[in-house]
Amino acid sequence: MLLQQFRIGFGTESPGALIRALRDYLVGTGRQRSIRDCDGLATFIAARSSHVAQTSLYGYLRTRAGTMYPELFSNDDFMVSINIAKWQVWLACLSDLSVYCGGMLARRSPATEQNRVHAIVAYAVGTALAEAGEPQEAGAAFPENAAAVRTRIDSVDWKAVEDGESHFTCSPEALVTWAPIVEGLKELDRDIVVNSVRFRWQEVRRDVRRLLDADAVIASGPAEAPGPVQPDR
Repeated sequence: MLLQQFRIGFGTESPGALIRALRDYLVGTGRQRSIRDCDGLATFIAARSSHVAQTSLYGYLRTRAGTMYPELFSNDDFMVSINIAKWQVWLACLSDLSVYCGGMLARRSPATEQNRVHAIVAYAVGTALAEAGEPQEAGAAFPENAAAVRTRIDSVDWKAVEDGESHFTCSPEALVTWAPIVEGLKELDRDIVVNSVRFRWQEVRRDVRRLLDADAVIASGPAEAPGPVQPDR
């Protein structure tokens, strides 16, 4: 499965190599994969959340560190902070993109009941979180923030989700919160950082519009939300 292959930048791979590998998986030979069932939706939201999380975090660190950027990855303490940040930003990206995809399902199939859309999104989110598990390198806050993703999904009015950036609120704030950069600098950078994350979602939204077969996904999905999915250990 996807997160078992990429693990969001962990191990000895360089950030650039991981991002290229993820891009190759998503794009393949130039044709991106249509989203036609719940498992495809889960793969899509996990993969694109990983891509946005990595590129946003690494891009910010590269900009702030300048020529010192390669040396950061030889500092064990800094790598601990980077690993925690990557997982936390991924969770926030997963939350935002899941809400958007659920809203697109509701918009494209307006006759579909809210609980059906909720069941499908809850399944996709649960699948992504179960595959991620509870990695030790993600830090102590990971389980609580993973639960917060589920809580947000449970409270969404799917028919009120707009086709735009208004619901992409968690991921920009997560990058500001978790990036291992001096707090004073992050406050100075806030507007630029927030706008950079929002910009990265533009292409993802275009892909959702193009690739999402809402009727097929809804037909493949559960009628009711599943119970909690136990993470892989």
